[in-house]
Amino acid sequence: MWFANFFIAGSITMVLPFLSLYIEELGNYTDAYVQTWSGLVFGVTFVSAFICSPIWGKIGDKYGRKNILILSASGLALSVFLMGFVTSVWQLFFLRLFMGVFTGFIPMSQALISTQTPKNIAGQVLGTLQTGSITGSLLGPMLGGFIADTIGYASTFQYVSITVALSAVIVYFGIHEQRVQKENDQEKTSYRSREVIAHILNHPVLLMVMMISLLVQIAHFSIQPILSLFVGDLHGPENLALFSGIAFSAAGLGNLMMARRWGRVADQVGYIKILVILLFMAGIVYLPAAFVTNIWQLVVLRFLLGVSIGGIIPVRTAYIRQEAPVAMQGEVLGYNTSLRFLGNIIGPSMGGVIAGSYGFSAVFFVTSALLLTSGGLMFFMLNKSQSAVKHAASH
Repeated sequence: MWFANFFIAGSITMVLPFLSLYIEELGNYTDAYVQTWSGLVFGVTFVSAFICSPIWGKIGDKYGRKNILILSASGLALSVFLMGFVTSVWQLFFLRLFMGVFTGFIPMSQALISTQTPKNIAGQVLGTLQTGSITGSLLGPMLGGFIADTIGYASTFQYVSITVALSAVIVYFGIHEQRVQKENDQEKTSYRSREVIAHILNHPVLLMVMMISLLVQIAHFSIQPILSLFVGDLHGPENLALFSGIAFSAAGLGNLMMARRWGRVADQVGYIKILVILLFMAGIVYLPAAFVTNIWQLVVLRFLLGVSIGGIIPVRTAYIRQEAPVAMQGEVLGYNTSLRFLGNIIGPSMGGVIAGSYGFSAVFFVTSALLLTSGGLMFFMLNKSQSAVKHAASH
């Protein structure tokens, strides 16, 4: 599963650096037209992914997650392959929309591995799995840019589809899914969507963890569209693409180094306690980025951000593994993934508007405040749940 995630993440991120350049090749367009459509083409994938993630999660709970992973990788491969043949922006837009239907491969793989893993080591195992997608995401943009310069944008899409399809082959031959329908006599073997939603609403800490998914994605993605521009402000136009890549990759490197470690610590200390610490760490690290005066200060802060953000995904998934019955975990994780994709839609728009109105520094202030607020809310819910447990025990 690690290798399948590596190929999926690496392949999908390969095409991101030249997506806007590919749009430029499709016609004689103005800069404003290209910039507008670049945003629309990039963002529409998350819209369909937001809608479809809970549906795939429910189907996975019922029929097995391995089959959904094979279907997801095949759908991604087909959509990326067809992108190499488009002749208009509209065709590319609809293919990216279609691609979003199958975009939940990595969250579904986390659901698969979490159900195959004992609860007491879920954080460590999911942290290890996450390093696969992080490694792919780090290497993908660099390889994609090199390949596109060598053979052209259209051909790159066609070759990338082969590595995406390879993930389907790896899952088909390399994964044996042991179907776990329930873990104790109190659990049911299937749940209706109404029961799943009721379970989430009746567990306030679980609901808050899922809302944190939304807030973290808004915070993290608010910086993405303006980071290259901010690097240009700090460093100037010389080797801008290279230094922007270094700034992006620094967070990924910190993430890669710490995801597994945070998962292991959370298995021992408690998932919510570590999640609170990581949210406060991320909020504190974001704040000084508003005051940096050179590129290397930003790179160091991005690395520290990756160190803190790196533990949030595996710790969050491991907590859901702990709190949701196994027969509904896919659907619960599907709702969680939908909230993450919603954050991917809101974040870039919010960051762009704030930067345009108040400057780059304001984005870092707002993002820091958002993460610190998330940490505060999570801390409040942790204390409230512990008080409730003590009160029940006293009775």
